[in-house]
Amino acid sequence: MEQIFSYFLFAGLGANVLYYIIAAGALIIGFLIGFLIKRVVSKKKIEETQVQVNKMLEDAQQQSKAIKKEAILEAKEQELKLRNEFEHEAREKRAEIQKNERRLVQKEEMLDKKEENLIRRNDELSRQQANLKNRELELDKKMQDISLQHETMLKQLEEISQLSREDAKKELINAIEDEAKKDAAVLVRNIENEAKEEANRKAKDIISLAIQKCSTEQATEITVSVVPLPNDDMKARIIGREGRNIRALENATGIELIIDDTPEVVILSSFDPVRREVARIALEKLIQDGRIHPARIEETVEKVRKELEQQIKEAGENAMFECGIFGLHPEVVKLLGRLKFRTSYGQNVLKHSIEVSHLAGLMATELGVDVQLAKRAGLLHDLGKAVDHEVEGTHMKIGGDLAKKYKENNHVINAIVSHHGDVEPKTIEAILVQAADAISGARPGARRETTTNYVKRLQNLEEIASGFKGVDKTYAIQAGREVRVIVKPEQVDDATTLFLARDIAKKIESELEYPGQIKVSVIREWRATEFAK
Repeated sequence: MEQIFSYFLFAGLGANVLYYIIAAGALIIGFLIGFLIKRVVSKKKIEETQVQVNKMLEDAQQQSKAIKKEAILEAKEQELKLRNEFEHEAREKRAEIQKNERRLVQKEEMLDKKEENLIRRNDELSRQQANLKNRELELDKKMQDISLQHETMLKQLEEISQLSREDAKKELINAIEDEAKKDAAVLVRNIENEAKEEANRKAKDIISLAIQKCSTEQATEITVSVVPLPNDDMKARIIGREGRNIRALENATGIELIIDDTPEVVILSSFDPVRREVARIALEKLIQDGRIHPARIEETVEKVRKELEQQIKEAGENAMFECGIFGLHPEVVKLLGRLKFRTSYGQNVLKHSIEVSHLAGLMATELGVDVQLAKRAGLLHDLGKAVDHEVEGTHMKIGGDLAKKYKENNHVINAIVSHHGDVEPKTIEAILVQAADAISGARPGARRETTTNYVKRLQNLEEIASGFKGVDKTYAIQAGREVRVIVKPEQVDDATTLFLARDIAKKIESELEYPGQIKVSVIREWRATEFAK
């Protein structure tokens, strides 16, 4: 059995090996057949590629030949074109050279002609110089003869007139000088009269137009710090027990209450107009309320002070808007509002400032200068009066310092400090502010003046005019707007009256303060009187 099993096992293994051998042979044969097929296909592709490459080489050779031919043609065309351009430029240069040569020939010919002319002129000048020398010799001889004759005539004149040469010269110079002075005075008077007439006419036109456009309702304002009382019993309540109420009110407001024998009236006294206004309003409210004691007084004063600060700010803003001025510093606006409670000669300073701003702006419009600058300077020109009771110095200087502090324009500062003539104005707008200030302050009813000051001003005016040599009488007329000076005719001639009027006017300007302008009229009159008997 074991032999039979071994036989079958061997027979089975032999069959498998044969199968593997056959499969391996088939695989090798397939690989060889595929290799041969691939080689045949590759050879065919190589032949086709070779054909395509040959064809591309032929096309490239043909294209290169065409390109070469085109390049040769273009080069020949470019060469021909360059040759034509070169020949054209050469022709132009030859023509220009020929033209320059012709010009040079012409210039040479002209120079030759000029040289000939110069030679002729030199010869002629030589002849003229010789003639001039001969004439100079003749003139010298004649001048010597004339000088001898002149000396002889002068000696004869000295003997006849019995005057030396120097004395005669002095008399002649004095006579000519007097005559020249008279002629100059007449000429100056005529010129000044014409200039003044024309300037006055134009100035009157501008000022009258400005005044017509800027009309104001209020002529004058008088601030009287007087509080009326309903009855005399109210005085005792205001004073309080042992004067505690009046002391509390004075301490709270910083003003002085004057309670005298005047019936039903209390007078408030203070240099600060704002404090005086606070006290007035507070006292009126206390009287109306009826409850008057120290605590109530302090409460009312504090409340009124806050209300008044708001009123001051609103007054400044209203003035700014009314004048069309914007961009002012808030502190400047408050200072403007304080001017509402400040008066000058009975004229409210805030209303005066607004009026000056409008007048300056209108005149600036007529003259064609900076209107906004003129209006701004006019509104701020009296800014210093808001604090002049607190700060030392003139209101012009104080106002200029305040404007400088709050970064105002230099032209505005100059207009503020120069509006009364203490500083030289640097701009036309500053001069317009001066004029507008004078117009606003000098118009009828704008300011009030006491009788004593008025009479004193007239007396000073007459005394200044009477202090000049040759003045006989002086009269201040038209409320001090004109001074008439009557001179002695034997001491002052017609020509001197012009200079006398000018000197009097200058002295008035330097020594007096007055609103507007003063006319100086010098009158010379010669009268001959005889009586028939």
